[in-house]
Amino acid sequence: MKAEVEVAALASAAEELWYDTARWPTFVDGLAHVAKVEGEWPRSGRVVWDAKLDGRGRVQERVITHEARVGQTLEIEDDKITGTQRVEFHPAGERCKVVLLLDYTLKLDPPQRQVIDFFARRPLRDSLKRTLKRFQHELEAGDLGA
Repeated sequence: MKAEVEVAALASAAEELWYDTARWPTFVDGLAHVAKVEGEWPRSGRVVWDAKLDGRGRVQERVITHEARVGQTLEIEDDKITGTQRVEFHPAGERCKVVLLLDYTLKLDPPQRQVIDFFARRPLRDSLKRTLKRFQHELEAGDLGA
């Protein structure tokens, strides 16, 4: 699944905010707090974060690939899903399109997986959209470095 937003900022500014784990609670949908950051984030390593009450529980995100000014691919896992998430930055002058892609598998056996997936798909897509909308607001508010 995919969500995208165009922001009124340079790709470098978008990337700076996106990889700043201290700022994640302001825009990552459902995130309560970052528990730990390991390795050379965002180039390598992993981030572990806890969701808000009744959310995803503990979420782990491990870097698979990272290319400055282009994007990052993560291996993600929580109590219910495993998969990959990719963020892409597409500069366009003074603006930047930010694309968020999620490919996941539910941790259930068929046929339960197909039934639950049918109902989970829309909320997951909506969550990606909320994350990007909040990200756009944070970025365009101009509070980087705050």
